Amino acid sequence: MKKSSKIILLFLVFTLLTTYNPNQFFTLSKNFFFFKVQNIKIVNNNLIKISSIEEKIAKIYGTNILFLKRNDIERLLNPIDFLEKIEVRKKYPATLIIKIYETKPIAILHDKGTKYFLDSSFKLIHFNNNSNFNTLPNIFGEEAEKYFANFLKQLKNYDFKTERVKNYYYFQIGRWDLQLNNNQIIKLPSNRTSEAIQRIGELLEREDFQKYNIIDLRIDGKIVVE
Repeated sequence: MKKSSKIILLFLVFTLLTTYNPNQFFTLSKNFFFFKVQNIKIVNNNLIKISSIEEKIAKIYGTNILFLKRNDIERLLNPIDFLEKIEVRKKYPATLIIKIYETKPIAILHDKGTKYFLDSSFKLIHFNNNSNFNTLPNIFGEEAEKYFANFLKQLKNYDFKTERVKNYYYFQIGRWDLQLNNNQIIKLPSNRTSEAIQRIGELLEREDFQKYNIIDLRIDGKIVVE
C-alpha cells in the first residue's frame, strides 16, 4: 500500500473511532467532506467522444472518492458504443483518472435494409456515416453475424489476407462467398471450409488465377473457374 493511502486509512480509522455513531455512520462515510470528486480526467479515448463520457458520469461529481468503485463507473458508461473496458485511478483527494479501452469496427453488417457496425468483440453497434470507416468490408446474409466470428477465425488460422475482402456473403445452408477488392468471387463449400480456405489462399498467390472472375471450390476435389 502506498504511503499516502496508509495515511488516509489511518486518518479514517481514527475519525471513525472517535466519532462513531451507528445512526450516523452511513451518512458520514458517504459525505466525508474533503474526499468528494471534483476533477475527472478521461484518457486513451479515440472513437468515443469525451462529451459522451462526461454526460454519462456527471453524477459522480460530489460523491465520495473513497467509496467509489470501478464497477459503479462502468455501469454508467456501459451504453456507450465501442467501449470495451475502463481502468480507474484515484488521485487523492479529489481526482479520478479514467482510462478508456475501445473496441474497433471490423465490418458493416447489412440486415433487412439496416446497417450496423460489427466491432472487434463481435457486438452490433448502431451505424453512422463516419468517413473513417468507408473501407470496412460488408457482410450480407440472414443471421450472418452469428457465424462470422467463427468464419473469420478460420480465415486467420490459415493466414488468409482478410484485408483483400470487400464483401462477405453468408448462405443459410452454412457456406460463404467472398468478393475480393478486385471483384473476384470466391465460392466456398458448406463443409471442408478450412481445407477450401487453405486451398484458395494458395491459388490467389498464383498469377494464372488472377484472370478469373469466379473461383468455385464447392465441389469436393474440383476447382471451377469462370
